[in-house]
This record gives sequence, C-alpha cells and structure tokens, in this order.
Amino acid sequence: MAIQKSNPLMRAILDARLHDPASYLGPHQIADGWALRIFLPYGRQPEMQTASGWQPFTRIHEHGIYCYESADMPPRPCRIRYQLEDGRWHETWDTYSFSATITDLDLHLFNEGRLQQVYRTMGAHPMICEGVQGTRFAVWAPNAERVSVVGDFNRWDGRMHPMRVHGSSGVWELFIPDIGPGALYKFEIRNRHSGAVMIKTDPYGFAFEMRPGTAARICAANDYQWSDQSWLARRASADWLHTPMNVYEVHAGSWRQPNGGGFFNFRELAAMLLPYVQDMGYTHIELMPVSEHPLDESWGYQTTGYFGVTNRFGSPDDFRAFVDMFHQAGIGVILDWVPGHFPKDDFALARFDGTALYEHEDPRLGEHQDWGTYIFNYGRNEIRGFLIGNAHYWLSEFHIDGLRVDAVASMLYLDYSRKAGEWLPNQYGGRENLDALSFIRETNIMVHEQFPGALTIAEESTSWPMVSRPVHLGGLGFSMKWNMGWMNDNLGYFEQDPVHRRYHHNSLTFGQLYAYTENFVLPFSHDEVVHGKRSLLDKMPGDAWQKFANLRLLFAYQMTYPGKKLNFMGNEFGQGTEWQVKSELNWGLLQIGWHQGVRDLSRDLNHLYRDTAALHDLDFTHEGFSWIDCHDADQSVLSYLRWARDRSFVVVALNFTPVPRTAYRIGVPAPGSYRELLNSDSALYGGSNLGNGAGLMAEDIPWMGHPHSLQLTLPPLAGIILVRNA
Repeated sequence: MAIQKSNPLMRAILDARLHDPASYLGPHQIADGWALRIFLPYGRQPEMQTASGWQPFTRIHEHGIYCYESADMPPRPCRIRYQLEDGRWHETWDTYSFSATITDLDLHLFNEGRLQQVYRTMGAHPMICEGVQGTRFAVWAPNAERVSVVGDFNRWDGRMHPMRVHGSSGVWELFIPDIGPGALYKFEIRNRHSGAVMIKTDPYGFAFEMRPGTAARICAANDYQWSDQSWLARRASADWLHTPMNVYEVHAGSWRQPNGGGFFNFRELAAMLLPYVQDMGYTHIELMPVSEHPLDESWGYQTTGYFGVTNRFGSPDDFRAFVDMFHQAGIGVILDWVPGHFPKDDFALARFDGTALYEHEDPRLGEHQDWGTYIFNYGRNEIRGFLIGNAHYWLSEFHIDGLRVDAVASMLYLDYSRKAGEWLPNQYGGRENLDALSFIRETNIMVHEQFPGALTIAEESTSWPMVSRPVHLGGLGFSMKWNMGWMNDNLGYFEQDPVHRRYHHNSLTFGQLYAYTENFVLPFSHDEVVHGKRSLLDKMPGDAWQKFANLRLLFAYQMTYPGKKLNFMGNEFGQGTEWQVKSELNWGLLQIGWHQGVRDLSRDLNHLYRDTAALHDLDFTHEGFSWIDCHDADQSVLSYLRWARDRSFVVVALNFTPVPRTAYRIGVPAPGSYRELLNSDSALYGGSNLGNGAGLMAEDIPWMGHPHSLQLTLPPLAGIILVRNA
C-alpha cells in the first residue's frame, strides 16, 4: 500500500477539518474486506491485536495516518498498540471502533429542551463502553464544522480526537478509552462558516482546574453516601408557609479564612460555620454562588461553569459533605443561582461555536449593559434545557433545599436598564420577555414537582404581580420573593436623623398595603453593605450609642414584622465597615461590648422568632398582623400585634427616637398580666436597661379599638416584645 498525499479525507484529517471523522477513521468495509484507519502523529510502528496475534499497520500518509487491511472484520472494539517517542510501548483501544452511546430519544428530548437530567448525557462521563473503561464526551455545537476533545492526554492537539456528530441535533459525541477522573480537557471548535477555531471549556463540566486555568476536569461518578434521609423526608412534608425561616447569607470565601490566606475547604468550613449557625438560631443558610467562576471579585455571579462546584473550596464530594452535615443538624441550605446572565469570557459560553448560541445575536436582546454580560436566549429549547437541567442538578446531586434566583427583574423586562431605542419589544409590542416568563414558570414547576419541599425564591425588585403565586393561577410559581420595597423604605427611614423621622413615618407603614400580595422575605443582604452603601451599623445616624441602639431596633423590627427573614453575615454583630470579599469578617469586634451586645440580641431574636408561633405562623396572610397604633408619627412610635393560627399573640412596641416614653398607653385584646419577652434596650445588649421588667397588668380601659390597655415605658431607640402570661 503506497503512501498517499492527495486524498481529500486525509487532508481534512490532517487539517482538523473533517466534519465526520468516523466516516474515514476506525473500521470500514472495503471492496475486498475491511480496513482500520488510525491517525497517530506522536507514535510509530502501530499494531492491531487479532486472533492470530499482533499485526502491523501500514503507513499511508507521511504525517501519521496508518491502515490495517484484512479479509475478516476486525474485532470491535479494536485493540492497538504503538511505540512512543521515548521507545516505550503503549497499548490502548481505537477510539473510532466504539459505537455511539447517546440514544435518539435523548437527542430528541435535548433538542426539545425536555431532557431534565441533561447533565447525565452532556459533558464528560467516565463509563464502561463495550467492556472498556473510558470517558464519553458530549457537547452541543450546531454551527461547528468540527469539534475535538483536547486535553492533557493528547497534547491539546485538536487533530487527535475529533468527535462524531449526531446529524442535525448539533450534538457531538466521542468515547475515549483509558481516560478517567482527574484528566483536564476542553473542546476545540471550528466554526463551519468562518473557519475560526475556538478553545472552549465544557458547559456541562462538573469540576475545573484552579484559576487562572480554565480547563474542565473529568469527575468520577457520584457515589457519595448521604446521611440526610430523615431531613429530606421532613422537608417533603413540611408546611413551609407556616414554619419559621430565618436565613444566614454566607459568602464561603470570606466568612472565615485560614491565617495563611486562601480558603477553607467545604468540610473545614462546615466544622466552624455549622455550630455557629446552630447557636445563633438560624433555620437556613444561603450560599452566594458556588458554581465555578474565574474572578473572586465577582462573588460568584459571573458564572462560567454552571455545573461545576468551584474548586476554591474543594471537590463536589466536599460540597456534598457540607450540605449533609447541615441537614443532619436540621439546617437547610439554599443556593444562589444565576440564570439571568453570563460573562463574556472567551473560554466559556460566549459565542460558543462561533455564533451567538447561548445568547442573542442582537445586543438589544443579548447584552446587559450594566454588568457587561450576555443574556441567555430563553427562546431556544436547548438553552432552556441547559438551565432547567442545571437547577435539577444542584437539587438532585447536592440535595440543595432551595434556589434563590438572582436578578429576576432583569429577566422579566426587555427594556431592563435600557433607554428608548436600545431594546426590542416582544411580538405583541410589549416590554415583557415572554420567553423568560416561560422559562421561569417551567423551572418552578419542575422544582416543585420533582423536589417536594424545595423552595425557589425570587430577587425581584419591581411590582410584577403574582411572583410567588402558583403557575396554574397565573403566577410565576416562585415560593417566595424578596421584599425589596420594604428593605429600601426602612433603610431609608433609619438613615434619617431621629428628629426628622416624624416626617417619614409613612415609610414604616406603607409596606402593609402590599405585605400579603406575595410570600415575602425581608432581606438585609450583601447588596446593602457594599459599593459605598456602608455597613448596616454605619448607615445608622447619631453617636456610637445611638448607632448601636438604632441597629438593635432595626433587627427587632425586622424579626417582628410579617415575612421570612434574611441577614448577610456580619450584620448579626454590627460589622463596622463594608464587606470585603478578599478578607474575612472582622471577628475581633466581638471583643467590644457593643458588638457583642448586637450579636447576643441577634441570637435571642432568632431563637424567639423560631420558638414563638405568633412571630412566624401567619407571615403571609393579614390574619397574622394587626396594628395597635400606626399613626403616632409625632412621637415616632409603632405598635402592633402578631397572631398565630391558635390566636395566641405577642405585642410589639417600637420607639424610633432617643427619647424615652413613659406612661405610654396602648390597647391590647385581652386582660391579664403581660411580661417582656425581649427588650432591645436591655443592658445585656449594651442598652440603657429601661423597660418594664416587673411586668404589666392590663387595665379595663378601652384604647385604640381594644377592650383593654397597657401603660408602658418605651426605652429610647428600642423595641419591646410582650406576651400575655398564661
């Protein structure tokens, strides 16, 4: 067999341009038998194993194309060996003698966006194929002329392992024998129109190399042994509408840091964070994104590896162990999820196959100008399937208890943060993103059907109706929504000097006009303590005593107001400065009495909220709240009742000025004696210790529409919570 130089298929192999490499490489029937062709640029003297022993290949191209011909069909798969450049022999299997493994049904469901566990098909999966151990790679690149797997196992050479394409599905697949967990890989993609070559990381990669490297790393199949079965069973039957939910928002890289710098592993972090969360009385933690991202300063919101646990904190199994530990301790784990946008990094999703594949081509639809990111094209089935499958992945593979969905408002509106002429209306001429609406509803339906008791929580900052109402009733299907209006109104109020607060009293009371239109969470999140907004403590007016008193009052107000609760780490002890992602919280502040007092108050409020039905039982309905007096703007005092379904109640009175109020009368619904459950002005918390420690007896004096009344001492810049003695 003579050496050939002009065969166009050979030329295409050598140039890495052959659309279907399996049409030439591997075993093929020829006129007088069979031929097995291989491309071996870095080896020599290849041989194939036959029934009669090892038989040599013939070199048919000087740059490394070899062929073995036989009258008999070669065994499948084909065993080959060759000599390496250092003289050693290497034995393996011919990649192109394996059959494709992705089924037509999976391809059909993938193209329709209905392959919910798409991550089990796409990406890199160690497996046994036709009795041989290796890894199957699969990627979607419909506008590619050729796609290759490149990695540390083939010198990152795109000629070595070109993939086979599944027709018009746009899905490329290749099983590579003898490649397993730990190997680094990417996809080399040649665009069919321009010929441009891109080196891309796997959109479905489960792990990645340490930054600044961007290659995906093959992961072993998940065989983690969970111990949270009782937690999941309780979650599935829990009545979350009526149970306490108090969330501690955490950035895993800056809660605590090792003395030598860097990050704690997830298991190490859990060993410190879990007892703290338990002691403080939180019911859940919410992790800022732990998907892979290249830049620490993005806090995880510029995701490049949607299916990869960031290796900053360890392996996927380390994260599973983290969640497992919290579940065994009775603490839920919510994950920040970012399906609204993705970064423009060349190595990731951006123009993945040389075209706007995951994003829109038109920047009026496809770019977030504020964030310098791309917007997902929710109108493409495969993109919806990618994102819905991603939600399924985190809930299934890591037993996550809920997804807090970032920047929902930016998804809902086509004109979000855009001027006239910078956006395109929908088919009806409106500003609503109909494709995003469909995606959001489909995701929420999937979560609630497939994962009983798991929650979806929208960060949605507009007045879009029915965000947290079921899809079948016309809602978006979220479990809850962050109450951004309440947060903005109340922080704005607290920033006012107390002498001026009488003119802003409406900021405190306005929220009750819409408080039950959604299932609200009351958030003081990371967004409120960065970018020049100052820490919660630093927002407070007055001298040091007043700042701490105001902060304690703010927390008392938040924990007694209807709605589930969320606080960012550091808020609970009065972090003095803005959060800095590069350094841990300033735990040394707890050596100062006032900061310790805020932390002690936070702990007591958390436990009181969790253990007192009236403070959480009816968070989402007007039956759980009634004003005693919302009109005392002149003295900047609010008083109200919180009710449980069994009609037990607590009395809340809040004084938003530094002036003590003595003999302050409020109405109450029942006679008898009352006592303070909590007083934010207690000396235990760094306050002036003014209050009603001896208890109070209701008088038969009708007041404010109630048949009885109490005469209180209201401490300065403080809140008190009273309960009627049994």
